[in-house]
Amino acid sequence: MGETAATFHPSRKRKLATTTADDAEVLVKTGEQSGEESDLTPVENDDDAGSPTKKKRKTAQAKAPRKPRVPKPEPEYVIPDVQVLPTTFKGRLGYACLNTILRNIKPAKDAVFCSRTCRIATMSEHGQEYAKELGRQNAKDLLKLVQWNEENNIRFMRISSELFPFASHEKWGYSLEFAREELEAVGKYAKEHGHRLTLHPGQFTQLGSPTAKVVTNSIRELKYHCEMLDIIGLGVDSVMIIHGGGTYGDKPAALQRIKDNVENKLPAEVRARLVLENDEMCYSAEDLLPLCEELDIPLIFDYHHDWIFPSSIPPKDIIARANAIFERRGIRPKQHLSSPRPGAVTVPEKRAHANRCETLPPDLPDDMDLMIEAKDKEQAVLHLYRIYQLQPVIHKSLRPPAENETLHTNGRKSNKAKSPGKSPRKGKGKKAKDDDESDEADEEADYDALEDDGGADDKELINLEVADVQALASDSLDNVGDVFGTLGGESSKPLLRSASKEDHASQCVKQVISSTS
Repeated sequence: MGETAATFHPSRKRKLATTTADDAEVLVKTGEQSGEESDLTPVENDDDAGSPTKKKRKTAQAKAPRKPRVPKPEPEYVIPDVQVLPTTFKGRLGYACLNTILRNIKPAKDAVFCSRTCRIATMSEHGQEYAKELGRQNAKDLLKLVQWNEENNIRFMRISSELFPFASHEKWGYSLEFAREELEAVGKYAKEHGHRLTLHPGQFTQLGSPTAKVVTNSIRELKYHCEMLDIIGLGVDSVMIIHGGGTYGDKPAALQRIKDNVENKLPAEVRARLVLENDEMCYSAEDLLPLCEELDIPLIFDYHHDWIFPSSIPPKDIIARANAIFERRGIRPKQHLSSPRPGAVTVPEKRAHANRCETLPPDLPDDMDLMIEAKDKEQAVLHLYRIYQLQPVIHKSLRPPAENETLHTNGRKSNKAKSPGKSPRKGKGKKAKDDDESDEADEEADYDALEDDGGADDKELINLEVADVQALASDSLDNVGDVFGTLGGESSKPLLRSASKEDHASQCVKQVISSTS
């Protein structure tokens, strides 16, 4: 008698009886002879199960290719009319880093973006070449992005600082020569069509820090950005914008350190591309203007920042003095524009950028390159094109604005379950709206593009400025800039924060303590 085996009804998968293998074989044969279906499932012979034929069949089934998904048709967007306004402005409008249409192409593998990145742990496991290959793909997509801009009459853009992950890292950093072909292709196209490309190094670039290591990391970061622009082959208009950074409890002393480091430590090619920008917490335009005039470093005037942290000098006068520096240097002037989100009252709320800007600023010179720092990226530019009739707009490139814009900004979501009764969401957490609550450093550097080890667990990734801590913590931590310089030295190194907004300030302070202890 053979071994006993459980049998099941083929439709209900219910256990019917327990019988021997010999009996089951007889019953199956009887059913076949009578032309009736047997209620018993045949028991495979152990020898048959291990036969080459069976193995090949199973292997073939396992490797059967998936049927490709049929792409969903593009929805029909309803684009609302805009109120047309008059203007004498004839300059260029640009946007930062990310194109929302190209980023959201389906399937996701075809999406176009320039901020694929990874973690140091991944580089430790897979080597430096892993990060380089991500950078090469980013550079290839940069060309596609510039080409889209040309088709849509946008000839001014900020390149993502995340183009080459960890290229400025002290240990894992690397030269960009390996991507010369891809970068030169971008430069060739940009020059042929009259595009201006700029960069905005990260918040940890602190030339005014009293800590030598922070300054060293900052200079290495600036060299990385300069090398990128040099290989692309763009001229003096392709500048690198940084903020003053932290005040460290003594603003005049910090400004003097910036001056000393620019004069004595920056390579000539880096200094040639360096410009400063007023911020909304530490350095107003009035604070930076004398330094810029003394060092002959252009000043980028940010209207939104000046609204939050105004100077005693009228914007019109600041712009005139700033433009005089640009003219002496032979660099085309550049400014930044953004708007607060509707209902903003507190300083942290005012700092968050709105989806779009509805008007051009009153003091805007007619011939100016104006960077629009808004959540809707290229849509914010096209929106102003329509309002002021600045450029022809391709209707299929338009997307409707959000119906109800609020103070809430969507950051990276946690991969962990929200409650014990819920399962973690599937996937690696790669897709989330870019969180630019700090829109400043690598402004809106698309952290939803993390192609890495699976998100950040119960924390969000955010590009956090010194001023975030100052605005949200109960104390003014002017010397917190060192933290970003210490964590820095890694291109596009974000700071981790708690997903809980209420705990944001305390988490920042804890990270300050842990990173400096």
